[in-house]
Amino acid sequence: MHGSQQEHFIGLDIGTSTVRCVIGMFDQSGGNTPSIIGHGTAVNQGMRRGAVVHADEVAEAIVRAVTEAERISGVPIKHATVNVNGSHVEGIDSQGVIAISAANREIIIEDRLRVEEAATIVNLPLNREIVQFFAKNYSLDGLRNVKDPVGMHGVRLEVDALIITAASPNLRNLDSALEKAEVEPTHHTVSSLAAAEAVLTRQQKEAGTALLDIGAGTTNLIIFEDGEVQHVAVLPIGGQHITNDLAIGLRTDLDVAEAVKLQHADLHRATKKMNAIVKVGDKVQNFQFETIAMIVEARVDELLDYVDKELHKVKRSRKLPGGIVLTGGTAKLPGLEEFTREKLQLSARVGKLQNISGLVDTVEDPSFTVVVGLMLLDMLLLPSAPMAHGTGNDSARGLLNSLFGWLHR
Repeated sequence: MHGSQQEHFIGLDIGTSTVRCVIGMFDQSGGNTPSIIGHGTAVNQGMRRGAVVHADEVAEAIVRAVTEAERISGVPIKHATVNVNGSHVEGIDSQGVIAISAANREIIIEDRLRVEEAATIVNLPLNREIVQFFAKNYSLDGLRNVKDPVGMHGVRLEVDALIITAASPNLRNLDSALEKAEVEPTHHTVSSLAAAEAVLTRQQKEAGTALLDIGAGTTNLIIFEDGEVQHVAVLPIGGQHITNDLAIGLRTDLDVAEAVKLQHADLHRATKKMNAIVKVGDKVQNFQFETIAMIVEARVDELLDYVDKELHKVKRSRKLPGGIVLTGGTAKLPGLEEFTREKLQLSARVGKLQNISGLVDTVEDPSFTVVVGLMLLDMLLLPSAPMAHGTGNDSARGLLNSLFGWLHR
């Protein structure tokens, strides 16, 4: 099976409300660009805010999504790159320092891996473990902001790093669901990194950009600057909270509230509508559009307050030239770009997939951004992957090698 997995790459997005699976391969006729050859979707009722609470139900959803993707592509799935989600995911800053044996010796890759490993030696609670490691920059004999020290000379090598940790019980529950579904995780990665790989360009990562993946139960935030990950956070608010608010505020059922959100939620302040008529089954209900708008706006405003607090933590509030890129199912909310632009005082737009061919009609939906990114990471993390030079994905190879090099060891 490993031999066939070298040709086909699988991303598996285990979301709060939905499990999505995407299969890709290299399009040999199109300059080795990634091509989507299969995808599957299944409703997931076994998670709360990104964390597994019913492993059997999550496993069933994984099986349904994987089976659909297998049926479309004709490719059996045994492995996949899987996302880690939930408010238990946290980022901590760390530093590593090592000595080089002689001043005239050139820094080699092993030295870089050694200093990165030194940065991972941190005191963590027994119930937490490291998921990913991001090297922000290196310092060599006091020379700061070195992008890659390999090939340079010095006697003291340092690294400033961001370490992503997660609660061990949550990871075990996720792996348990995957085991029951008979899918082995090739790699674990945070949802926001996968989304960024799918939609952000190298220029955006260099200039300074925040990506906001707004899912059903959580919102994943990742900030890039100088081509490196500067901050990662998972916020405990998502599209389901808007639905819950509508159910309470309109005094209606959850399925009606969901229909109201999908059909009538609109953040455009200039929208002039009086009534919102919703039909669910045999039931027809009439709501005041003004009330709907007020409820939705209040929850989105709260979410963006959380985002701004995270930007303040890393001194990037109102200071990102690349602005905010929105992905996730809730990114389709009409008027969200304009609302985000006014609230955060930054440019804002919905992310678009970069350099993808094949069955793109379905996966171009913002809710598929994470799973497409997971598929791309499955490609990039294989050292023999023949990426075409000059593509947006190729530009990420160096970053990803740095992120996962110490894990491969």
